[in-house]
Formats: sequence, structure tokens, C-alpha cells
Amino acid sequence: MTYDDVTASRGPRQKSLILGVGTAVPASSYSQADILEAFDVQDRRIRSVFVNGGIDRRNLCLPSVEDGSLRTETQAELISKHVTVGLDIGTRALASCLKQAGAELDDVRYICCVSSTGFIVPGFSALLIKELGLSTNCSRLDVVGMGCNAGLNGLGATAGWSELHPGELAVMICIEVCSALYVFDDEMSSAVVNSLFGDGAAAVALISGRGGSSLNAPSLMNFASHIIPEASDAMRIDWHEGHGKFSFALEQDVPYVVGAHAINPITRLLEAAHLLPSDIDHWIIHSGGRKVIDSVRVNLGLTRSDVRHTLGVLRDHGNLSSGSFLFSYERLNLEGSVSPGDTGVMMTMGPGSTIETALLQW
Repeated sequence: MTYDDVTASRGPRQKSLILGVGTAVPASSYSQADILEAFDVQDRRIRSVFVNGGIDRRNLCLPSVEDGSLRTETQAELISKHVTVGLDIGTRALASCLKQAGAELDDVRYICCVSSTGFIVPGFSALLIKELGLSTNCSRLDVVGMGCNAGLNGLGATAGWSELHPGELAVMICIEVCSALYVFDDEMSSAVVNSLFGDGAAAVALISGRGGSSLNAPSLMNFASHIIPEASDAMRIDWHEGHGKFSFALEQDVPYVVGAHAINPITRLLEAAHLLPSDIDHWIIHSGGRKVIDSVRVNLGLTRSDVRHTLGVLRDHGNLSSGSFLFSYERLNLEGSVSPGDTGVMMTMGPGSTIETALLQW
């Protein structure tokens, strides 16, 4: 029997439905001016990066003040912050998600945790099962180190499990404590990263086998990916020898590289469903930064209204890494603008360089 024989013999599998979404951020909130003051940034070029990025505020867990300035955290302290803050915001995001889904902790049968802001073993999935008292029979997965695109990588894995286990609840939680990856110095490369990212978590609940979709539970119809190997170094985490800690590096041409390739996965995603970009009612795009959003918007022929939630999340929270797109999805839900039969596209971008997409049907 060949691969074609197997695929031809398969019956249609029921798609996963998005039953609920929830988000959470740390209580501490800072304006860009607050951060510049806290770190006593005087360089005009760096100040310009902070104030012209389309960001008003971010939720961050910054170090304590000693002798009038913010204390430098060690790598061990940053990892500890990643775990402590991550468990807090991850737990709260999951609770909000389950409430919207009308489910309880005991209903969870699969948990996928996505994070790139710290490396821990065991991962967040095991820690949350212990912390929350989830079933010890709960299947789990940790998606670590894939960056801002990883939310859709994790969602694809979660949807796959859901479709193989009809009627059982699967959840994905993106947990990003970006302040656990900050390096503070006078370098412009550090300033770009430090001006952009915020701390936050987002959770989504999936189930299959419940019949058709509904207004509040769109179906995940398909996924499409595109990797840009020639830009593999454009977004990366390096060991910073001078600081003795890990740091995130972001090349200046990232927005243009991502924008130029955005049409590739979108074309494959929509052609498989016999759709055009103009047929899509809702665009849920990662808040990667103002230039990234503008580049994607121009290359896909989108309006500012199409990316209003993406821009709103960037303005209010900054780039929340892997969970950013779920913050935008939550805002779309709260807006109440979705109608039965609508279609939507989710898009995330990150290291690889990679663009991930998903098609929704309400």
C-alpha cells in the first residue's frame, strides 16, 4: 500500500473548534517614557526607537531599584523570573480561557505549552499539571525556542491531537516573560529588543466532534507554513559573553524580509480552500512591531482596519511573542463583529525566519 492509497482511503476528520481564549499580563505596567527614565537612557537615537514604535505601554517585570538605578539580574535570576511569572500569568490565562469555554480544569486532557523566553526542564506543561492538579493522564507537549511564530506551531499540534481524540478538551498556553531575556546596555541592537517586547500569556481551548461550527466557536480549517532559510540569522537568541546571559537579536531588515514572503503561505492556504485574500473577513496577525505590521499589510493589500486589533495589541502591550495573535483574536471576539459564515486568517512570524498561517471558518 502506498502513501496515496492510505490518504485516498481516509474519511473526513472533524475539524477542531476554538471553544475559548483567555489572556493575562503582569500587574506592573510601564509607558515607554517610564522605561527610558528607569534606565536613565539619554542617547537620542535609542530614545527615538522607544517613542516611535507605536507602543504606549507594556506589562513588564523589571528588577528592583538599588542605589537609584535598576539592579542587574543574573541569568539564574532571569530563569527564576521566567518560571515564577510564567506560572502566574499562564495559570490566569488558562482560567479565563476555560471560563469562556464553559469547562473545568478536570476536563483538560491535553496541554501544550509554548515559550521562548527561558529554558527549563521539566517544562511549563509538567509544572502546570502539578501546580493546578490536572489529571496525571493528561497528555502534554512543550514547544520551546521557536520564537514569535510558535503559537501557530503549537496550535497545529494541539488541533492534531484534538482531531484524533473527539470530545476531549485540548488547551494550548503561550507563556512569554520577555523581560527574562533583556540585556541592558548602550547598544542599538539591545535597544530595539528592549523597546518592543512585553510579558504576557494567552490560552486557547480546542475540541472536535461536536458537530458544526458556531458564531463563538470557529473551526480550524487548515494550516500553511513558509520558512526563509536565507534569513535564518535574522532573529535569534545568542549567549552574550560580556553580560553572562542569553539575549535576543533582531536584524533591521526583518520587517521587509517577512513582508516580502508573506504572500507565499497565504496563497497556499487560501488556494486549498478556493479563496482569495479579498474573501477573508478577519485578519489576526502577530503584533511583531510597527514596521513588520506595515510591511505585511502592504504586501498582502490589507487596510489599517484589517490590522486594527494587531495594532491595538502592539499599542497596549508591545510584542508579546508567541501569544500576541491570541490577544488579537480575543479582541475580535469582544468586538462582536463576526457573522456566521465568516472566514479568518491567523498569521505569526518569527525565527527561522518563519511565517505560519491558519484558516478559520465561523
